[in-house]
Amino acid sequence: MIFERKLTIPKEVKEMYPITAEMKKNVDERICELKKIFSGESDKFVLVIGPCSADKDDSVLDYISRLRTVQEKVADKIVIVPRIYTNKPRTTGDGYKGMLHQPDPDQKPDMFKGIVAIRELHMKAVKETGFACADEMLYPENHRYLDDLLAYVAVGARSVENQQHRLTASGIDVPVGMKNPTGGDISIMMNSITAAQHQHTFIYRGWEVHSEGNDYAHAILRGYLNKHGQAIPNYHYEDLINLSEVYAESGLKNPAVIIDTNHANSGKQYLQQIRIAKEVLQSMKYNSDINKLVKGFMIESYIEDGCQKIGEGVYGKSITDPCLGWEKTERLILDIADTL
Repeated sequence: MIFERKLTIPKEVKEMYPITAEMKKNVDERICELKKIFSGESDKFVLVIGPCSADKDDSVLDYISRLRTVQEKVADKIVIVPRIYTNKPRTTGDGYKGMLHQPDPDQKPDMFKGIVAIRELHMKAVKETGFACADEMLYPENHRYLDDLLAYVAVGARSVENQQHRLTASGIDVPVGMKNPTGGDISIMMNSITAAQHQHTFIYRGWEVHSEGNDYAHAILRGYLNKHGQAIPNYHYEDLINLSEVYAESGLKNPAVIIDTNHANSGKQYLQQIRIAKEVLQSMKYNSDINKLVKGFMIESYIEDGCQKIGEGVYGKSITDPCLGWEKTERLILDIADTL
């Protein structure tokens, strides 16, 4: 390794880019609303929705402002949490790793500029739209650069078995979704939820820290790959019944699942997200246990359908996994609200 420079610590970055009292109020209100959903106190439905990865401020904020308009139409049934995913896990380690690494996808990596860029983007979302958003905790030690801005945190399929992710999640005061691993073993996901709900003492950013446990840690089903590398979905009726039974035996607090409609559940066929969401809604109508367990969907969506290569320059089109375009997204959100 070549040590380039020591990065500014989160406390200093927050002092350089502080949130206002109004922004904090927006964040706190959205966190409170989500906690009520995951605890069962509220029967509203969660949509964690947005681009596969955030790339450009203008198009991401444009997209989120469109969500704001739709949110007002469905506020009695749905709580929208925009995805601003600023870290992008890569299966092989190659490719665009997100705004944290490259605040400009066409330029070389610059981690400090990336830290500033992701904080400013999340701040703009809260200030301009009132939305506190979701991000993936790809690097646990980086969470505190954004912890005063996020309403929801996801731990990915490649991270869910990692001890540091689990322990850090136990010290986060917002709902944290644990995805099933790429191999599909849900016991790994359930162990991760258990660890996140318990108290721990561990090392974090060079400190000995104590966590109180996160009662709102929960499952995310995203499908998996079999030994032949084929995508196998796990959102079907039988999968949800099985998860409900596993939860019942686990003794975990606040049983809950978010269904990821893309990734291995759709085989990355982004248009299938519409069908998958509607199938899950039917399962919820048919079975009260499933209806109680399923708290929402995770949907990959942007302004334009599909994806593009870096450098093509199509406004609002994903440069990583393909996403559902805006017109289809708006229609899907309204259809979900009508079905609930």
